[in-house]
Amino acid sequence: MKYLGLAYYDPEKFAAMSPVDVQALVSQCPPMDEKMRATGKVLVSASLAEPEHWITLRPRDGRPLISDGPYTEAKEVVGGLFIIEAGSRDEAMRLAAMHPAASLGEAGGWGIELIPMASFLG
Repeated sequence: MKYLGLAYYDPEKFAAMSPVDVQALVSQCPPMDEKMRATGKVLVSASLAEPEHWITLRPRDGRPLISDGPYTEAKEVVGGLFIIEAGSRDEAMRLAAMHPAASLGEAGGWGIELIPMASFLG
């Protein structure tokens, strides 16, 4: 089964962190990401641009209506994503727990949402 992992953060909390604390936090991420990829179970892993660079397309009168920024207003936004393949829900949770947002960044409001995928076109 494949799972989508969404890595969330709180932009206000993250912005309130000192530059030194941000650097200390993000410097820990590459080795953790590499350990997760080394399992061979990670199919996709990506960090996302800041929300002010997002574009939203919504259907209007049979055509896409394009607007800047995220469609929804939320306290947390998605800062990264990954897709893993796991033999069980427990294995998926163990793999997702290796992602930096699952164990680091509490001050920045980091967290992971793990979603089973109904289909995947790779």
